[in-house]
Amino acid sequence: MRQQDCIAQMSFLAQSQEQQTSLLFVNFNQDSTSLQTGSKTGFKLYPLNSVDTLEFTHENNERPNIHLVERLFASSLVALVSSDHPRKLDVCHFKKGSEICNYSYSNAILAVKLNRMRLVVCLEESLYIHNIRDMKVLHTIRDTPSNPKGICALSPHNEHAYLAYPGSIQAGEVQIFDTITLRAVINISAHDNPLAAVAFNPHGTRLATASEKGTVIRVFSLPDGAKLFEFRRGLKRCADIQCLAFSVDSLFLCTCSNTETVHIFKLLEESKEK
Repeated sequence: MRQQDCIAQMSFLAQSQEQQTSLLFVNFNQDSTSLQTGSKTGFKLYPLNSVDTLEFTHENNERPNIHLVERLFASSLVALVSSDHPRKLDVCHFKKGSEICNYSYSNAILAVKLNRMRLVVCLEESLYIHNIRDMKVLHTIRDTPSNPKGICALSPHNEHAYLAYPGSIQAGEVQIFDTITLRAVINISAHDNPLAAVAFNPHGTRLATASEKGTVIRVFSLPDGAKLFEFRRGLKRCADIQCLAFSVDSLFLCTCSNTETVHIFKLLEESKEK
């Protein structure tokens, strides 16, 4: 997600109450060329050719109560989860209007992440890694620390296809897992408080993190886990960080929170200030 898309997402969510009564989910695809929304009536896809006007190019009302919808870049593949069947994942070809496959899991699906190599399904205490070409389960990470918010991120890069997820419920530890080699990479002690948000840059070489306290944002290099930057978005007022997003060139990091503010940080070695 690009930094301007963090702002666009806040703007979209600031529409009239009447428009939002049925809205359940808003998200961008991996390169921020498309916006997806899930609602009580189905889902919609919006191309982001212009930031001034949002006009959907596809609408599907056959599946109600869509609370998760993820699109694979600009392709016709979408992954859907309905609150009517929260343990079931539907993978569809939206242009053909056909279902490619579906999977059911032991518990409710909290997040779905895609890149061109892998599809990851996040449950509260486990993660399933699928080969996106045939949807076979390649690996299951079981007995993860309780993650009721489904906090996780999957790098969009084919080679650095890292998965990040919480490594503790008491502290802000981040587990990094390589979804190509199917091996753990590193455990990063990012914060003293539990994690609230994680995000990769487009090349999967940097990871941004925020804790539930929401006052400090940190950026780490991958795969070594070295801390590169630390930013303070406030000293006294805690915030619920809802979005972290790198710019395409990885020179800026954008954050937004429940305080209805947006912070943009410059990621340069010579200047680590906001």
